[in-house]
Amino acid sequence: MPTLRVELMEGRTLEQKKNLVKALTDAVVQTLGGKPEAVDVLLFDIKRHDWATGGELWSEKK
Repeated sequence: MPTLRVELMEGRTLEQKKNLVKALTDAVVQTLGGKPEAVDVLLFDIKRHDWATGGELWSEKK
């Protein structure tokens, strides 16, 4: 089964992450079949100063 890599801007709560992991796992099982215990989800928190969109760091956005 797949391993999902999710990159998030830091600041999400543990509860939000738990809900996301459950929803992603359920979607994979529903779409691809298999068992939930075969799905790995890796979460990576990225600091706002390490993420940029449109040439601007998120830490500098207003």
